Amino acid sequence: MSDISIKVPFDIVQALRLPPDTIQAELQQELALALYQRGGILSSGKACDLAGVTRWEWEALLGARKVPRHYADDELDQDIAYATSGQ
Repeated sequence: MSDISIKVPFDIVQALRLPPDTIQAELQQELALALYQRGGILSSGKACDLAGVTRWEWEALLGARKVPRHYADDELDQDIAYATSGQ
């Protein structure tokens, strides 16, 4: 499967109360958050990638939005490995 694009009608883009240069990044973050929150649709790591932020920024975003974290055992192992790697 290749990359996909989501078409957002121009009138919707205009209605967004966001600075124009942040719209794409904000929409990607919102999509990542929504898919992560639905549980099982997108893992935390992949949602972080989709949002285009670092792991620390992703965790801060989840905290700011009060999004509960949900982990499978392998995701927790990955997070622990990342946290102890010093990146």
